[in-house]
Amino acid sequence: MAGQILPHEVHGTGPVRVIALHNWFGDRSSFDALRGHLDGDAFSYAFVDCRGYGEAIDAEGAYTMEEIAEDTLAVADHLGWDAFSVLGHSMGGKAAQLMMLDAPGRIRSIIGVSPVPAAGFPLDDATWELFAGAAAEHGSRRAIIDNTTGGRHGDDWLDAMVDRSVGRSSPTAFRAYLDSWSRADFHERVKDNPTPVLLVAGAHDPALGAATMESTWLQWYPNARLEVFADAGHYPTEETPAELATAVERFLGLLDG
Repeated sequence: MAGQILPHEVHGTGPVRVIALHNWFGDRSSFDALRGHLDGDAFSYAFVDCRGYGEAIDAEGAYTMEEIAEDTLAVADHLGWDAFSVLGHSMGGKAAQLMMLDAPGRIRSIIGVSPVPAAGFPLDDATWELFAGAAAEHGSRRAIIDNTTGGRHGDDWLDAMVDRSVGRSSPTAFRAYLDSWSRADFHERVKDNPTPVLLVAGAHDPALGAATMESTWLQWYPNARLEVFADAGHYPTEETPAELATAVERFLGLLDG
């Protein structure tokens, strides 16, 4: 199935190309804090809104990781990018792996920021109800964000995160994506894949932190490396954007070094 060219914008004009996929709670504006720290002369970054988010909030679809992968490859085709790396935050990291499987000759590397593993992320009954209910319950979104950042942020920061999440996502898409990123399991397809991978985890992320990276991604990707940020939880894109930009561009520079 051909993907749909979704709303996107390109930052930078450099020869090293990266497509960035956002997390479950935010559209492409979740990368805004990161952009100011990126080297636009050496790199080009394309930030994409997935269906149901941002400028694509009214785009209908199945709202699956497979669909995100297909749509993002369509964006790459539209840009004329034959080869590029994919930066995926949380659920975006799971979709990035499907892009790698769909177009192995085009994906130079994957940068997973608090990324969901190919096996998904099992939730117990109570946590599932919290996550599923977050599509309609703004308080549930707030509780999840607070928990996954270690309860370290004040009301203003949490309120801003929730307001952006609610205002820039369709409840229908938000709820549907949960099934795909948490429950679908294709880890057998990625075992021993040689694609270079950088994993970034926040020390204060109890869900997709270092322990999860070590038991999943690092078991399956022989060329994966892990960096743990001491001052971040699940959202290094907003909690430690300067440190994240440095880590990303250092990794990408090593590929071309």
